[in-house]
Amino acid sequence: MIRAAIATILALMAVPAQAIEIQDVTSPGGIRAWLVQDESIPFVAIDMQFRGGASVDSPDKRGAVNLMTALLEEGAGNEDATAFAQAVEDLGARLSFSAGDDTVSVGFQSLTENRDAAADLLAKALAQPRFDDNALSRVRGQVQAVIRSEATDPNSIAAKEMAAQAWGSHPYATSINGTMDSVASLTRQDLVAAKNRVLARDRVVIGAAGDISAEELGLLLDRILGGLPEQATAPLPDPAELQLTGGTTVIDWDSPQTVVAFAGPGLPLDDPDYFAAFVANHILGGGGFSSRLMAEIREKRGLTYGVGTGLATGLYGQTWQGGMAGSNATTAEAVDLIRAEWARMAEGVTEQELTDAKTYLTGEYPLRFDGNGRIASILAGMQLIGFPIDYIDTRNDKVEAVTAEDVARVAERLLDPDRLRFVLVGRPEGIESDPQE
Repeated sequence: MIRAAIATILALMAVPAQAIEIQDVTSPGGIRAWLVQDESIPFVAIDMQFRGGASVDSPDKRGAVNLMTALLEEGAGNEDATAFAQAVEDLGARLSFSAGDDTVSVGFQSLTENRDAAADLLAKALAQPRFDDNALSRVRGQVQAVIRSEATDPNSIAAKEMAAQAWGSHPYATSINGTMDSVASLTRQDLVAAKNRVLARDRVVIGAAGDISAEELGLLLDRILGGLPEQATAPLPDPAELQLTGGTTVIDWDSPQTVVAFAGPGLPLDDPDYFAAFVANHILGGGGFSSRLMAEIREKRGLTYGVGTGLATGLYGQTWQGGMAGSNATTAEAVDLIRAEWARMAEGVTEQELTDAKTYLTGEYPLRFDGNGRIASILAGMQLIGFPIDYIDTRNDKVEAVTAEDVARVAERLLDPDRLRFVLVGRPEGIESDPQE
């Protein structure tokens, strides 16, 4: 327990972004990773991202990758769930597993003295998961509890409806959790198949940070990943075609307030206009109390406690989206204001708005590098997206280079209020679903 506490403290120690030097490492077995070596504390963190994620679910087995991932820590090799958890705790290590639309994420954190033993446990979890019946039954129940909870949560209902309208038949259109029926039908054989669809050496990108050399990291990665197949059995998903149209969907929900979700076309992280959109989003709705939407809807009129926007940059499809909640009586007014601010961005921003946004976005960036775990995650994410190894050094320059003309151009390109889709969950007054629905 003491070692686990120490590991947590060490993981949170800050490392300034300007001190980062990234090494491109290839293991003897051909596994590539990016490493930030730091010998100041006897601790290492590794972040592994397996491309495809829950989007490689077999269409008739939705939820299999998510359930499989949740079971990776529930015993491996000769150790059942209890014995495996105890072995990890005894080493003061931390292993984490999570599934998303785009990746299955695997985290590894260990003190230097225990990293080989901890790596052996992770290797078994990835290559020899047990998927025992009792663990499968228990975790299946946990996933189904989440599904039931989401069915009664207005925010989840709005998000699921928006996804269904946005992505059609693409996996993005449905929850990674699957449905009550699809999860109920999953067998151990389905989970083994799901593992082989995504956990393979040709799918992984890796970031590492801490007390480990390039040579040591290469050997450790071969130790962890050597038992996985070279290639995954399922192809990566095709790009998703955004199918959103402008207009409004109202889902009746007995509540004194309405949850509002809205979305329109977005853009990928490698788009030439991405940083212009990034700055524009901060000014429009991503900047908290300094954003236009917050000023107009909360500060001036008191129609909501909070409203915000964000660039949803999935690997296979992107949206520019936002959300809020407010009184049923004032939701129609808030929706009109969102449309108006969406359109007004194309008219341009002030130099003060631009300066304030860039000052914040460049100033907060170094704060993201607040420990080896975060650094490892950033390094893996950079590779997943396809960013160059010097991205950390050049990122703020790209933000500073954005001009008011760039913001107006990207707003003209993407922020068309006639293409903005609203999903309202509640009983908003004076606003109804589009007639065709």
